[in-house]
Amino acid sequence: MVDVRRTVLIRYLLSLLVGVLFGVLLIQPINDMVIYHLYESHDGLITQWQFIHQNLVKSLTGQTNTKMLYYTVVGGVLGLLFGLVFRFIRGKLDTIDNLNQELGKDLLLLLSQGEGPRLEFKSSFRWDLRQNQANKALEVVILKTIAGFMNGTGGTLLIGVSDDGEVSGLKLDYTLLKKSDADGFEQAIITVVSTNLGADLCQYLHIVFHTIDGEDICRIIIKPTPRPVYLNREGGPRLFLRTGAGTRDMNIQEATEYIKGRWV
Repeated sequence: MVDVRRTVLIRYLLSLLVGVLFGVLLIQPINDMVIYHLYESHDGLITQWQFIHQNLVKSLTGQTNTKMLYYTVVGGVLGLLFGLVFRFIRGKLDTIDNLNQELGKDLLLLLSQGEGPRLEFKSSFRWDLRQNQANKALEVVILKTIAGFMNGTGGTLLIGVSDDGEVSGLKLDYTLLKKSDADGFEQAIITVVSTNLGADLCQYLHIVFHTIDGEDICRIIIKPTPRPVYLNREGGPRLFLRTGAGTRDMNIQEATEYIKGRWV
């Protein structure tokens, strides 16, 4: 995390430097050109390029400090703004690229490869297949997995698939929803995440549905988040992390050290 911050700082410093050079070496000469043609009267004693060169030399040698400061500030601000916009656009493009890569993975191949550090299967969301009845406690299992992926490097959660990769579908879960279809299921997932993990984290989920042999599967692609994600359990917030093919609850010492390395 420290290396990432250092890289970001260096990028912004480079943006600032490029902006300053842009302001002094490009904006100032262009402005001087305008001044020469609109406001200066030289009667042919000095050409446009001589006028620009003289003013640039004066700025660079400290003879016009106020003017130099003005173009330095203007250029620096423009450079930083460009750096911010570039980082935002690049972040969006990286997100789209990563999402396309995830969506490009064949679902049957995912089912066949089994659970791993970035892939988890869950048979249902609220319907307990063993007890053959609704069980809202199962939502907590889903939330733990989502939180674990968010706190780690991201991953994919498939709901409607048993631990061994067999498709169980979402029909029984649909019966527990006001809107008994994929849209209702997606809304239920978003509501549970928003309520228990934080509304700001929903943007790090991308939910799609697939149909295999007439059975729906919910595919949740989860991105790592810029802050720790806590889930309230046993009277307090707990930090969950994806490790290997499972999600585990970290103790206080582990959580503290992990947060320092991951976000601080």
